[in-house]
Amino acid sequence: MHEVTILVELIKMVEDAAVENKIKKIDTIVVQIGEMSSIVPRYMMEYFPNAAYKTLLENSKLKIEIIKANALCHHCNKVFKIVKNKGKCPICQGQDWEMLSGMEFILKEIIIREPLAIK
Repeated sequence: MHEVTILVELIKMVEDAAVENKIKKIDTIVVQIGEMSSIVPRYMMEYFPNAAYKTLLENSKLKIEIIKANALCHHCNKVFKIVKNKGKCPICQGQDWEMLSGMEFILKEIIIREPLAIK
């Protein structure tokens, strides 16, 4: 259940940014998770309300975007989706490839509830 630890650190990072920028309420945080990372999106969604309890992110929403796992085949130079093609290049059936994406965990966006006062 390392998702709880990840959520606690994510919330702390967002809270620090909010305090630094004098933001009082966060509406939504958007994270991107690679489909081959060890992070389970369903657990992130399930545990988020409890992790955010009594923090600046309490009552905020968590939105998760999945980043597809892509690889570059070393034999034919084709970029392909790893999971969809079960780890084999769809052109040459090669299994000698380099992962290009799919292991990420990125805080993409923080959406605030109140507009910033422009002076």
